[in-house]
This record gives sequence, C-alpha cells and structure tokens, in this order.
Amino acid sequence: MTAADARPATADEVGVRYEQDGPVATVTLDRPNVLNAQTPAMWTELGNISQKLTGDVRVVIVRAEGRAFSAGLDLSVARGDGDSSLARLAQLSASECADQIAVFQTAFTWLRSPSIVTIAAVQGHAIGAGFQLALNCDMRVLADDARFSMAEVALGLVPDLGGTKRLTELVGPSRALEICVTGRRISADEADRIGLATAVVPRAELDAAVADLAAAVLAGDAGAVSEIKALLTGASARTYAEQDRAEREAQTRRLSELLGSGE
Repeated sequence: MTAADARPATADEVGVRYEQDGPVATVTLDRPNVLNAQTPAMWTELGNISQKLTGDVRVVIVRAEGRAFSAGLDLSVARGDGDSSLARLAQLSASECADQIAVFQTAFTWLRSPSIVTIAAVQGHAIGAGFQLALNCDMRVLADDARFSMAEVALGLVPDLGGTKRLTELVGPSRALEICVTGRRISADEADRIGLATAVVPRAELDAAVADLAAAVLAGDAGAVSEIKALLTGASARTYAEQDRAEREAQTRRLSELLGSGE
C-alpha cells in the first residue's frame, strides 16, 4: 500500500502488459529485473485492465516474466520520501488513508468477478502483494519452484489487498493465522497439500498447464460457468437453505436461457 505518484510513471515502473486472444486475456507482470516488485503505478494499470476487458473475455490469466511471480511491494518506493511512500500515506487522515487503500484493492479484487474465470501462473517467489494477487485469482497453477509468503508482518503491516478472506477460506482460520503472523515461506508441495494450489507442475510445463486449464474452462457453457462460480464463491456466506435456494434460482435462469421460459 502506497499513495500514487504525482508524476507520470515510466514504462518500467508500470511493468504490466495486457494481451487478448479471443476469449482469453493475459495480464503479465513485467519487471523481471526487480522480481516483479509491485508499485502503485502497477496497481493503477491492473485496475485499468478491468475496464479493458471486452464482453467476450471468459478467462484471464495472470502471469509474470522472469524467475519470480512477484517479490511483493517495491520497498524502494515504500521507504522513499516521494508521494508513493508509506510515510506519506501515514500522514493522511484515517478516512483518506482507507479510501486510498480501497483504490489499491480494486487492482486485485476485480479478478473475483463472476463473469470471468481467473488463473494465476506462479513461478518462484510470490510474496506479500504477489501472494495476494494469486489469491484473488480463482485458481493457482504453481511451478514446482513456487514459494508463497505473506510477509507484511515483517514491516509491521497487515495484508490489505484482498487476500485474507480467500486465504482463510482455502486453509482455515488457524492455518491462515499461522501463515500471516509468521510470514514463513510455503513451498509448492505444501501449497498443494493445504489447498492453495490447483495444480503443481514442473517449471518448464507451467505455461502449457495453464493453457490446458484455460481451454478446459472454455469448453464449458459460458453461462453455466459464470453461475457455478457465483454459487461457489458465495457458498461460505450462506446457510444450507440459502445455498439450496441459490442453486434453484441459478438453475431456473439456466433453463430459461437454454430452453425458453415456456410462456
């Protein structure tokens, strides 16, 4: 979390590429020289990408160049004395600070949209903001060299980019607490064992595995996939009776769209 720079960001600072191939959009973190450490300029561009998606996009792949997915917050920015520093953010009023963090969060939270399925392709380290970026995706395909860490505690901070709820849903509150308060590294094998990984593959096979998963998603009916994502995403907040009702309503919509209302 940092306040946005007043000056225009350079291409290197932005460090995000966007490409679309039919129904598949690919977002690439592209600052490999600093292990894709994240800046407010990157978050602004990530947020802008949500506005670039055309209606035919069904799958969004989030990947990274180089040997790491993301080393997290760029500490040279966070500890600097510019407008993009933690010190400047701390000088804001409580409401202004919360509002600025809310803007940062939108760079991550759009990945949860029920209209798309999002897949993170993770190699090397995914630390702090990098871990949370992967957590905001629906699925995480890990290379066997992947390492997760929620390292905010080392800076005296908390994870604030939309990762805590998803982490808790995936591994449970006790394990989530342990991961966040220790900031320890989680190997790909452990991530697979505790439910953080959808799949773990050799590093050389990461791109192909993600492409295969995207193709499998696209093979399903678009409307059904969207409804299924919404059902599963909201399931933890519903009672059994509420979930049963949500299933009935979703199925009614599907039948109406596929076969007509019958009226």
